[in-house]
Amino acid sequence: MEEQTVFELIHNMDKFTNKLIVQWNKTFNEDLGVSHVLVLGHLKQNGKSRPSDIAKILGLTPPTLSYLSEKLVKKKLAVRMSDETDRRIIYLGITDQGAEVLKRASLEGQRLRRNLFEKLNEQERAELANLYKKLNSEG
Repeated sequence: MEEQTVFELIHNMDKFTNKLIVQWNKTFNEDLGVSHVLVLGHLKQNGKSRPSDIAKILGLTPPTLSYLSEKLVKKKLAVRMSDETDRRIIYLGITDQGAEVLKRASLEGQRLRRNLFEKLNEQERAELANLYKKLNSEG
């Protein structure tokens, strides 16, 4: 593949992603960023988790995760819990309020993407869906 074409693909993908994030930040009025929502999503999907494990899985530094989790705990969207057998081990867990905020964030993201993808006709959407499947497939 020609280097210029790869650069254009990367540039346009990044531009699209950034546009989505900026629009989401403007419309989702919870004083939370995308990274906070990623942490809540991890907790919802995986249950209580050690902060170091969350950081590793999400590709964040431990200090960044500490900052994010502090805000989530202050807003009562997450709680810190000690391990029952070893008090030195701390877990982060999602609260019911956190799950509700996550649900609203997801719905807002879906609404924004739907609005953007409506610019494509049915054939273009099918082609894009197939491209995403191919890019997301293993191997």
